Amino acid sequence: MKSTIFKSLALGLITLSLWSCKKDETQTVSNIAPAGTLAASATNLNLVQSNGTQTALTLNFPISTATGYVVPVTSTLQFDLKGKNFSTPSEIVVTRGTYAPTVTQVNNMILALGGKVGTPAQVEVRLKSGAAVNDISYSNVVTLSATPYLASAWIYAPGAYQNWDPATADSLVSLSSNGIYTGMIAFTPGKLAFKITPAKKWDLSYGDAGTGTISTSGGDINSPDAVVKQVTVDLNKSTYTITTPKEWSIIGDATPGGWVTDTDLKVINDGKAMVYTLQTTLVAGEFKFRFGHDWAINLGGGTTLALGGGNIKVETPGIYTITLTLTKAGDVVTGGSYTMVKK
Repeated sequence: MKSTIFKSLALGLITLSLWSCKKDETQTVSNIAPAGTLAASATNLNLVQSNGTQTALTLNFPISTATGYVVPVTSTLQFDLKGKNFSTPSEIVVTRGTYAPTVTQVNNMILALGGKVGTPAQVEVRLKSGAAVNDISYSNVVTLSATPYLASAWIYAPGAYQNWDPATADSLVSLSSNGIYTGMIAFTPGKLAFKITPAKKWDLSYGDAGTGTISTSGGDINSPDAVVKQVTVDLNKSTYTITTPKEWSIIGDATPGGWVTDTDLKVINDGKAMVYTLQTTLVAGEFKFRFGHDWAINLGGGTTLALGGGNIKVETPGIYTITLTLTKAGDVVTGGSYTMVKK
């Protein structure tokens, strides 16, 4: 009798164990809802700088969830210029079913994606959802149309290189008014000191506070070399950096450095076009434009410049103001033009 009871109990425990395992096995299966429908409150956007803090549009979408065995599911909005097939999108992770960027945010995003100021652009948006790389789904694509505006802001760098006159100081530009400014300054021997001013006057200025920081009580900031330097100032963090940029220069027997040493041009910080300028003494001879003191990218030919074009001739010696305007396709230089005005 006892044997029969023990056998019955054992059979019951085995059955219960198998049922529990089956139940646990069922719980390991996750069902993740695919990305749902993405909808926009507007698709033709009117971007005006004075409305920068206003909502540009509202995107609505369902947030994907998992049932069964619950796993984290990430929902991400992807933005990219139309025709790029989301190859290098701007991504924003979302945790709720709406996203309402401001006019400023949309404008800055279009410019960051490669849109041009004043040129109509189309941006595609989609929702990406999933828990793993091999379990990703996408929503429908919504196309937004907008024309980005120039949102630049400037600060200034009066210094010894231009006799400490704020009215004529070189500028540093922030293309998106995000508080980070950059620009090129041509420092000369013995004139390496400068300061930063928010306006072209001495009412408020920033100087060197040590270890790459600035303050209104700081001393002069000094360039380490008497060459063209890239100066970057972050007013959000009160920091600055000075680096040697890869920029455009002229080289040739008509220039001060001959075919051995480059004479650097300085970018015009207007935030609109890639324009470089230089005033220098030229002699009769030839020269070319090149990037980064290297022949990999060089421009020559007539007033309309071509990559790898011929040498540019200088017939009459004198002091010239040279202006170089680049033509680009995306981030790639395809040519340009130049002017030479004799003083």
